[in-house]
Amino acid sequence: MTSIVEQSRSTTHPEFWVLLTTSLVSSLIVLDSNIVAVSLPTMGRALGASFTDIQWIVSAYVLTYAALLMATGNFADLYGRRKAMLLGLGVFAVASFACGVAPTALLLNLARAAQGFGGALLLTSALAIISREFAGTERAGAFAFWGAALGIALAIGPIVGGTITNYFGWRWIFFVNLPVTAILIWATLHFISESRDSDAKKLDYPGIVTFSGGLALLIWPLIDGNDDGWMSVSILARLAVSALLFGAFIIVELRQPRPMVDLTLFARPTFLGSVIAMIGYGASAQVMVYFLPLFLQNAYGFAPLAAGAAMLPFALPMVLAPRLTSALATRYSGRVLLTAGLSISLIGNLLFWAVSHAQLSYPIFVVSMLVAGSGVGLLNGQTVKVLGSAVPPERAGMASGLASTTRFIGVLLSVAGMGAVLANEVQVRFGAAASAAGLSNHAAEIAAKRVTSGDLSGLLQNVPQAIRSRLHDAGLAAFADGFAAASLLGAVVAALACVLTFMLIRSADTAPVPLAAGANCPCKTIGCRAPL
Repeated sequence: MTSIVEQSRSTTHPEFWVLLTTSLVSSLIVLDSNIVAVSLPTMGRALGASFTDIQWIVSAYVLTYAALLMATGNFADLYGRRKAMLLGLGVFAVASFACGVAPTALLLNLARAAQGFGGALLLTSALAIISREFAGTERAGAFAFWGAALGIALAIGPIVGGTITNYFGWRWIFFVNLPVTAILIWATLHFISESRDSDAKKLDYPGIVTFSGGLALLIWPLIDGNDDGWMSVSILARLAVSALLFGAFIIVELRQPRPMVDLTLFARPTFLGSVIAMIGYGASAQVMVYFLPLFLQNAYGFAPLAAGAAMLPFALPMVLAPRLTSALATRYSGRVLLTAGLSISLIGNLLFWAVSHAQLSYPIFVVSMLVAGSGVGLLNGQTVKVLGSAVPPERAGMASGLASTTRFIGVLLSVAGMGAVLANEVQVRFGAAASAAGLSNHAAEIAAKRVTSGDLSGLLQNVPQAIRSRLHDAGLAAFADGFAAASLLGAVVAALACVLTFMLIRSADTAPVPLAAGANCPCKTIGCRAPL
């Protein structure tokens, strides 16, 4: 058995501190997302925000994050991964402070967009550093360690967010980032050496502008569609301009001598399949990080702290999964593991639909979260690994940016699409119940919007005492039906991604890599023979 002295001595290895620092930097992004997700209803009530505004609290961050990931990966390759990480930590800290002091939903969303820029710099630089520092079986173990760190952040995030919101107020979920970023800046300066891609020439500004603009003009109308009308001129115009910008992006990239995204890679079935798996993962599995806190608070009536604790069955499998998936990766191909993960996500979403539609109790809902969380845990590290293996190693920055970009495009599309389905279902269901209870059509419409945004308690204070109990039950039931409809959409996405992943990814391209006997894991713990 390895002694405590030997284990402590293992932490003197530089590789351990590099891996720990990059994993904690990546975990900061996940932790911030989870903390915010649990606090969304509280923020909405405090700022008088609509459901669309609440969607933008998530989407403003994820949009800039996803739109700039490939650009920041290019920046890291060109100017240095360490420099990119330090810049990202600085931007993230300043933006977090701005979020904490924001007096309106608009200013909060602008600050969240700046946070997303910082987050993009952090993730691409961290993943590129890991890809450079580790190779072969050590790289598999490194990504398992990285995945475990993210899983822990996912597990504790809801509880931390609920606790901070409950005892200190929602603004402190942003202020807590300031000391954390300060520590990570110190660690980066001490443990991370500079690295860059010697073949990188310049930033692809035309690609950045066309891709970012196209993505923004795609997500914007999807979020505003319920309010503005899906066939309105403004919605159709934004979608049309988005299509033109994406077309321009393809033309620009094909003409670049060293493009931000090598579009020729999409001709490889394994690469295309891994991209589809990434999008499916984000759209059907990871997106639940944002919707589950809303459901637990608006359908079961949990307070933020209770909702954070109630999410543990979803988060815990993500902590336990990396060691298991690392072992499975030595026996099964990436094709098998990604298909299995998407299949589990499909089952998890169907369980979400069935339990919420039948309005069953929370203990039964726990089973749904355990299944869905297992799917997320299996997909989390494997999607990055499979996509990264399909890209030349000298383009590590591009690979990390592309991996996360495709995942969060899936998240963005799902936040918009599932949010639209949820909002429409709640407004129809609760609007009918409110009209039947005696409210005018106009009052019922306004009331339905307040239920959608999570302000049921505020609504009940302004209606006659005689119908409060009736509207309370109708509000919880309507949100449950909305979540059920959104989950069914997630199940459809998971099914499509599962089929395409299995059809496109080649087993030979993603063959398992057996762990060499006696090989040490990236933490350099003496005597350890299995990847973390």
